[in-house]
Amino acid sequence: MNARALLLVDLQNDFCAGGALAVPEGDSTVDVANALIHWCLVRGDAIVASKDWHPSNHGSFASQHHVEPYTQGQLDGLPQTFWPDHCVQNTEGAELHPLLADQFIDVVFPKGEAVHIDSYSAFFDNGHRQKTGLDDWLKAQKVSELIVMGLATDYCVKFTVLDALKLGYEVNVITDGCRGVNINPQDSAQAFMEMAAEGATLYTFADWQETQA
Repeated sequence: MNARALLLVDLQNDFCAGGALAVPEGDSTVDVANALIHWCLVRGDAIVASKDWHPSNHGSFASQHHVEPYTQGQLDGLPQTFWPDHCVQNTEGAELHPLLADQFIDVVFPKGEAVHIDSYSAFFDNGHRQKTGLDDWLKAQKVSELIVMGLATDYCVKFTVLDALKLGYEVNVITDGCRGVNINPQDSAQAFMEMAAEGATLYTFADWQETQA
């Protein structure tokens, strides 16, 4: 049996209620995450997480360009949405949600540390110029299958899943463990369709449990 890992994407305070970049219903993912964590513990699966870990002057921040949040532009030659300042290193907003059972997470991979490029994916920056440590860690653990959930569906989850597929992982997305920003109303639905079209399998947590029974 191939090794498997649960990958929790950016379950951080700033993406939840009251946060600087709160995703609608973002908090509701935490219960699903905790259920998955305990499910994976019983089965001996690895549990990893990513988190945005931005310097205070990160180039994706609207404040650095004197524009309104959610303005579209370019950052170092790449298309960029300019966001509210969020997940700044060593702030409460960058910490994992306090109700998340993070004591069971094997390792947390930071991303978005380089000032001049954003990093939606847990594997690469947006230009695929540098990798995080995630792929190497998973390969060292002989992981070939991922269970992915988190925030936000239409950005960090989507690009994490697409990169995982390109890297050769079998990817299962737990849809009720994801919530989207939805700058455009259909962004999350479109993101799920893109993930499925590229080879990810989509499940609700209940359906996933049934397939594994």
